[in-house]
Amino acid sequence: MPNTTRELAAPDPLARTLQVPAEAAPNDDLIGEKMILNMGPSHPATHGVLRLVLELDGELVTKATPDVGYLHRGDEKIAENMQYNQFVPYTDRLDYLAPLANNVAYALAVEKLMGWELPPRGKAIRVICCETARLSAHLLGLGAMALDLGAMTVFLYTFTEREKLYNLFELLTGARFTTSYTRVGGQIRDLPDTFIPQLEAFLDGFLPQLDEIDKLLTRNRIFVDRTRDVGVITKDRAIAYALSGPNLRGSGVEHDLRRAHPYLDYEQYDFEVAIGSAGDCYDRYLVRIEEMRQSVRILRQVIDKLPPGPINVVDWKNMLPPKARVMTKMEELIHHFIVVTEGLDAPPGEVYFAAENPKGELGFYINSKGGGVPHRLKIRAPSFVNLSILPELLPGSMMSDVVAILGSLDFVMGECDR
Repeated sequence: MPNTTRELAAPDPLARTLQVPAEAAPNDDLIGEKMILNMGPSHPATHGVLRLVLELDGELVTKATPDVGYLHRGDEKIAENMQYNQFVPYTDRLDYLAPLANNVAYALAVEKLMGWELPPRGKAIRVICCETARLSAHLLGLGAMALDLGAMTVFLYTFTEREKLYNLFELLTGARFTTSYTRVGGQIRDLPDTFIPQLEAFLDGFLPQLDEIDKLLTRNRIFVDRTRDVGVITKDRAIAYALSGPNLRGSGVEHDLRRAHPYLDYEQYDFEVAIGSAGDCYDRYLVRIEEMRQSVRILRQVIDKLPPGPINVVDWKNMLPPKARVMTKMEELIHHFIVVTEGLDAPPGEVYFAAENPKGELGFYINSKGGGVPHRLKIRAPSFVNLSILPELLPGSMMSDVVAILGSLDFVMGECDR
């Protein structure tokens, strides 16, 4: 796949030669007295409750130790004590910037255990959920990164577009933030009649705004100086640390689960996988800009191909009957009571399913002994894995570069601490 991000690179006046930062403090004779600095857990640039214990020699970072766990809520243990559908609202609280995508990833994992496959319309609706969530999460990530580096105008642009997306989420799910829209086996409701027209109107107005954001940052001298050659992650190191998502693709690794292991019929959609070359903060920014354009491209194809038909799987034993029949028929009322109180009748076994979330590979491992409650559930949170490279990445950087590096990694502590 040709590099899709270097086309956005700055012209010759901003051209540069890649230079990997030198190792910190190569000469012990020149070292002065070092200082230990706590960055976080309440620092605005840590994007949540991340605490970084930094060792500084002047303004040079010589050692960095991430301290996580301030937001730990025990989601995985909670999941082992409730029915599969009851855990859906908890997935909203993982990457709380893309709750719709979390709902879909979890539901697909349980459906893999059940051996279910959604009808075409159900899959198309979930693609809409995933790609609009990607737009929303990337907009906040870019806006927060720009704000951290002093570009407040970009933050206002991105949040304006996110508010429009939240209006769409509210129309679709009834909630703006914690959506809980997906159910194992489908969705709670079909698309409202006015949703597709409003989504098309949003997409028509979004691309010009994205171009404006691109113009404000991509060739901005201050932004370029703060991000190019900063926080370089080579291809080998990105693979070694199991990075995923834009952080992996920014280092030149063409790996996107929507292409590598297609789900929800993603193989039927025409889109490009954006990759970088240098692996610095600037490349990771460019990848996310291009990914938003590709998400718009996918959404337009979904709208054009949106099929009619049911949105949920047909399994009368494990799915709730229609509400109208529950309220008027005794058999359906009894069936509804059994499904709600006992949960799905899942088979014994173990599965792992991973989806390409905005932050990277969000995976769910489920170990079932049968019945409506998982025996074990493990979440592979991309933000947690992506942060593991900080002890190697930050030493050798200047203190001011730490803010740019953290913003370029675009993590969220809700799923890191789980």
